[in-house]
Amino acid sequence: MRILQVILAPRLSGAEVLVKGVAIGHQRAGHSVCIASLLPQHSDFEHISDELRTHGVMCLFPKKSHRKIGRLLFLYQAIRTFKPDIIFAHATIPALYVRALPTRVPIVWVMHSGANDFSNYALLRAERLLSGRAKAVIGVSQKNIDDYVKEIGTHPSMMVVPNGVDISRFTDDVAPVPVAHKQIVQVGRYIPEKNQLQTVHAFARVAQADPDARLLLCGVIENLAYHAAVVDLVAKLALQERVVIDGPQMNVAQILRASAAFAMPSSFEAHSIGFLEALASGIPVVANSIPSFAFASNFPGVQLLDTNDADAYGRALLESLSEPRATRPLHGLTLQSTADRYLAIAREVLNLRVAAG
Repeated sequence: MRILQVILAPRLSGAEVLVKGVAIGHQRAGHSVCIASLLPQHSDFEHISDELRTHGVMCLFPKKSHRKIGRLLFLYQAIRTFKPDIIFAHATIPALYVRALPTRVPIVWVMHSGANDFSNYALLRAERLLSGRAKAVIGVSQKNIDDYVKEIGTHPSMMVVPNGVDISRFTDDVAPVPVAHKQIVQVGRYIPEKNQLQTVHAFARVAQADPDARLLLCGVIENLAYHAAVVDLVAKLALQERVVIDGPQMNVAQILRASAAFAMPSSFEAHSIGFLEALASGIPVVANSIPSFAFASNFPGVQLLDTNDADAYGRALLESLSEPRATRPLHGLTLQSTADRYLAIAREVLNLRVAAG
């Protein structure tokens, strides 16, 4: 089977890292896989594209940013070049672009967004026009499906396929990296919805109680103003010697091994890869009590609470620094299970297509 995965931008973010893992898994299983994007590659993704090519996965990324017509032409040429049997379009914008093209290749749309993208009227209208061009619609959470049905209506083929994590990255027999301090880490894009400001406020309480505590923030700097606000708050609270504010990191597994606690105060998520990675690593987790995290509420070493309450959030982080690591059940939430579900859906779509033809 020839499988084309379409993403918005090659960058170190959850959906893109998932696509990388799925693509390599499918290539190893004997399929031919290509990843194409609408936007140029971010520098932090270069090592991943090298890894993809090493495994035989074709990467077709534009060298420069294009306007709408240019994006359509690039994507159309990518389809002509690779000649896929099926296309998986990840996230709203790529799914709209690929379905606007005159191609007979069946398209599966994977909804990754934690927000309701259809609150944007332009996206809502475009989706209503192009909905029928998707052979199947996948939500990484039930919320994705519920939002779609509410705003667009039902689709003949809809299903939930949770994101999965590569468990082997966290189960390898590797000794923890020694660190001089008790490190709390938050991994995620710098955007208001990820709430790094809440973590800094809470960490100020932790820092007063534990002189060995440190905080590491890392992720794609997507919202420059929000990133600047985080930097300013750290300076205002005189925490510059205790807090590291960094960009995207390639070695998340090693960072989790070296850290004592993981913070995730997101306002909303669909099905967070970062949260799954933390669960897989065994690190104590303190996260916001949002619906998408509820499945882990009874897992050992996981605290879910209102992270907008800085005092309660700070107490939970402080407690987590003295908690041991834990083994958690992630059945059905592995990268292999996600890749297998995508393949099953592809075979179903292609069999239906053959039958219809």
